[in-house]
Amino acid sequence: ITLFSLLLLPGVFLHELSHFLAAKFLRVPTGRFSLLPKPLPKGMVQMGFVEIGRTDIVRDSLIGAAPLFAGSLFLYIAGIDRLRLDVLLNLFAAGQFGLFWRGLALLPQTENFLLWFYLAFAVSSAMLPSEADRHSWLPLGLWTAALLALAIFAGAGGWLLENVAPILNVLFGSMALLFGLSVALHVALLLPFLILRRLAAKITGIDAR
Repeated sequence: ITLFSLLLLPGVFLHELSHFLAAKFLRVPTGRFSLLPKPLPKGMVQMGFVEIGRTDIVRDSLIGAAPLFAGSLFLYIAGIDRLRLDVLLNLFAAGQFGLFWRGLALLPQTENFLLWFYLAFAVSSAMLPSEADRHSWLPLGLWTAALLALAIFAGAGGWLLENVAPILNVLFGSMALLFGLSVALHVALLLPFLILRRLAAKITGIDAR
């Protein structure tokens, strides 16, 4: 647990810090802040926490979603602005595998490659909101759906398609690219981590299954 926590420490720090800053920005009281791992029932581990006061479902949902926004922003900086991994993803999606493998071979020559690759992995591993972070999303989603249905019933459907739909299309397209980048990072590290896990299990005598 300690090794796992140290590996993901930058991501856990950004996750909890984003909760804290979002709460401060929305004027919601905060309490203790911790980055120490804590074992939970059913084999779960709490990587860190920040105590947030009770508030309305809108602010609670925004605070819960803060790690997703902060992590996505960092992934853009590390993966797209610094490492240009979006180019590789587009080449792969377009079926230009020759150029893809050539670009992949040149990727380690990028300045500070190991640092940005590690940080992108750590942040993407910890940026998804936990179950506790999402507890207000369902009621907020139901209220949003009800208001949307009311707006369409009132005749605003055409205006929404013309003005809101393009913005959502760009937003969801960007999110899809960033999530695809996160998946690619984890797939690239899957085999090395499996080997390290088996090696650690052999050294320590702990079952690796």
